[in-house]
Amino acid sequence: MKAMIFAAGLGTRLKPITDILPKALVPIAGKPLLEHVILKLKAVGFDEIIVNIHHFPNQIIEFLKANNNFGIRIEVSDERDELLDTGGGIRKAARFFDDGKPFLVHNVDILSNVDLKALYHQHIRNNSLATLVVSERETFRYLLFDDDLKLKGWINEKTGETKPTHLSKPEQFTKLAFSGIQMLSAGVFDLMENLEPKFPIMDFYLNNTGTQTINGFVPDDYRMLDVGKLNVLDEAEKFIRAQSSE
Repeated sequence: MKAMIFAAGLGTRLKPITDILPKALVPIAGKPLLEHVILKLKAVGFDEIIVNIHHFPNQIIEFLKANNNFGIRIEVSDERDELLDTGGGIRKAARFFDDGKPFLVHNVDILSNVDLKALYHQHIRNNSLATLVVSERETFRYLLFDDDLKLKGWINEKTGETKPTHLSKPEQFTKLAFSGIQMLSAGVFDLMENLEPKFPIMDFYLNNTGTQTINGFVPDDYRMLDVGKLNVLDEAEKFIRAQSSE
């Protein structure tokens, strides 16, 4: 199975660590974030992975080389010239996903106990364009789903902004927070063909809710941590150790 790891971000919320390291190589419990994600994916059968790079890209390339790509096929998608946002990053990596099969996209700074096999099987059963791992985590930006967990919109509760802009009665939908993990069907590339090089994947989904099935996946007994800020690094260490002891 194939997967993409988003590792190109600047990691500004993790400064000053990311003044000398890419976010992907920030160590947690003795291993870089990237290694934690690669090993999680490898353990459940993802044996072909592409990693996008931008910030300190050579450090990531050397890290993968030093670890012999962890015994699987790992390539990089080079965004050194320009960060392409999440949607543009996926489209740039289209060459890697040439088998027509669904593939996983996983943020490098997300630690979780999600069952990736269950995510894959639900995606296949629903014949979805995309299946997004979501939860009832507290935030101010929510995805909006109907009773069948089909994506219908997005809301920023701080500003009142909604997407699509014509969305009416957002209160009728279930509010869930995106977890930075998603399964996509290869059909996304046809729909992306005429878009600008740089675009966010969530806007792409929201622009296609009228014609495509985009589902939420709510894991059982879900635990996740966004390792995006300095004040969660200690919590991340505890999270990894707790996962290891289970």
